[in-house]
Amino acid sequence: MTAPDHDVPSPADLRPAAPTPEAASTAAPGADEANPADTTGSGADLPWGRVAEDGTVYVRTGEGERAVGSYPEGSAEEAMAFFTKRYDALAFEVELLEKRIHAGALSPEEARGSIDKVRTQVVDANAVGDLQSLTARLDGLAPVLAQHAAARREERAARATESRTRKEAIVATAETLAAGTDWRNGANRLRDLLEEWKALPRIDRPTDDALWKRFSAARTTYTRARKAHFSEVGEQRSSAKQIKQRLVAEAEELATSTEWGPTAGRYRDLMSQWKAAGSAQKSDDDALWRRFRAAQDAFFGARDAAAAETEAEFEANASVKEAILVEAEQLLPVGDLDEAKRRLRELGERWEAAGKVPRARIKELEGRMRKVEQAVRHAEDAQWRRTDPEKSARAGGLVAQLEDAVAKLASDLAKAQVAGDTKKAASLEKDLAGRQSLLDMARKAAADFS
Repeated sequence: MTAPDHDVPSPADLRPAAPTPEAASTAAPGADEANPADTTGSGADLPWGRVAEDGTVYVRTGEGERAVGSYPEGSAEEAMAFFTKRYDALAFEVELLEKRIHAGALSPEEARGSIDKVRTQVVDANAVGDLQSLTARLDGLAPVLAQHAAARREERAARATESRTRKEAIVATAETLAAGTDWRNGANRLRDLLEEWKALPRIDRPTDDALWKRFSAARTTYTRARKAHFSEVGEQRSSAKQIKQRLVAEAEELATSTEWGPTAGRYRDLMSQWKAAGSAQKSDDDALWRRFRAAQDAFFGARDAAAAETEAEFEANASVKEAILVEAEQLLPVGDLDEAKRRLRELGERWEAAGKVPRARIKELEGRMRKVEQAVRHAEDAQWRRTDPEKSARAGGLVAQLEDAVAKLASDLAKAQVAGDTKKAASLEKDLAGRQSLLDMARKAAADFS
């Protein structure tokens, strides 16, 4: 067998290759460890191969020798070096594959494919070296693959369990949203849950399909209810817009009214109706409110201006009433009741003629005048009580009755004392003291009417 032309190296590259560690470890006893390629004393004959006299290169395996090619343009040493380099390349590839598999860089399926591919390359390799050791190393990766496969099965099972748990939680959340009325945030939350569902790995098909049906049904229920809600809201907003348009029109008509009291009351009614109407579309609501508020401001601004002007006029009236109060308060305390009553009537007429005063001063000024009026009235009542003939007669009769009662009790007391009846005497003394006290008060009251 002749090596392909593209495998023939240039003379500069024809250098003996260092054998792999595996080749060195399996070299014939007594080989020179510093230069394994010369273990037989000839570069044309090595533990794992030889070069025949005709230039054919053979590799030794457990099944015997196998020709791997020839190197007609070089020496036997150069030929052997060429084919051992091929072995070194295969050994490096096996070593690299071992590292990747041990590191878990390949899935079990990918690793098996790579092992089969490299094994085919090793078995049929046109190279000189310990090919059987490379095959044994590849076979030795089987337990590693088994461990990795078991670990991946456990990992998939754990991911499936976690995925199922999370999907069940997603379904429960979606069903809670479907039963609620969170129309603002619910739709966004359901979209987030859907994206989370898509990112999760599938679980066993029956469970996955059942959970998906529940999730989909919850989303459908929520979407339908949300559409119905906003349809109803749309109708309510349309109705609110119509009502508020009517209220705005009336408010704008009242803006120029000068009937301050009734119109202010009507604006309060309109405001109550506005609040009861509900909300229209935000843009419509804002525009209508600006018109309604502008009409209100125009009316109440005009009312306040008119009130300010009136208050200025009333301030002068307040000055007049303050002067009247000075005269009225000079009547106190009441001496001559008839003169006080005459003067108070005159002052009252002047008070009424003075007109209205500022709202803030009404309580103060009216209070001062009422004090004068009450003082005169109290003086009049006191005089009447002193001069009432009927009351005077009743007071005199009461005095006479009490005097008779006191005289009788005094007589009975003297008799009891003479008789030595101390118990009766004590009781009569107590009654006599009470009647005497009443008699004293009755005499005093009668004196007030004399």
